[in-house]
Amino acid sequence: MNARPNRIPLFPLDVVLFPGAALPLHIFEPRYKKMIGLCLARSLEFGVIYATDTGISSVGCTADVLQKLKQYDDGRMDILTQGRAIFEMNELLDEKEYQEAVVEYLPEDASAQNESEEKQLMDLFQQCHSALFGHAWIADASATPPLSYRMAALLPLALKEKQGLLEMREESRRRNFLFNRMTQLLPQIVHRQRVRKSAAGNGHGIN
Repeated sequence: MNARPNRIPLFPLDVVLFPGAALPLHIFEPRYKKMIGLCLARSLEFGVIYATDTGISSVGCTADVLQKLKQYDDGRMDILTQGRAIFEMNELLDEKEYQEAVVEYLPEDASAQNESEEKQLMDLFQQCHSALFGHAWIADASATPPLSYRMAALLPLALKEKQGLLEMREESRRRNFLFNRMTQLLPQIVHRQRVRKSAAGNGHGIN
């Protein structure tokens, strides 16, 4: 596999992308149509980085364009991307229509995890997943991203919480955060599902 470039196109969004997570995008701004066109032509990844009204984060995740889902006559397009590698931005560049960044890629924690704690985490996540989606989570045995990222991508976490997880470099810390957060979330998820079912049974919708 070729080494990833240390200068990449940047796509600031109000989204936090995790390695392995799917991210569909509708590309309509001229600068991003050009950027994605270049990525498609050269098989390049681009950086997705969490942006707010006050600025952009320093840590993001590259996205690989898996598929162009639809091409519109005016140049707009729908694409499906997937998170790849976490990076830290060292310099923001404004030399083109779209922004670029000089980045360094952050290594993942390869430390062995506690099996007993992992089982407790999985049990709690399965409860949350079943309450959210109505079925158990079937883990992809071939998936390479750390377990914490795969879980976080499916949980109703605030964007700031997701960004905090992305910036944590130890898998044990991410798992500990998720366990504590799911302990709080599970009763809320179960309650919301009960309210929805009750409202549906009464013939009234719920936002």
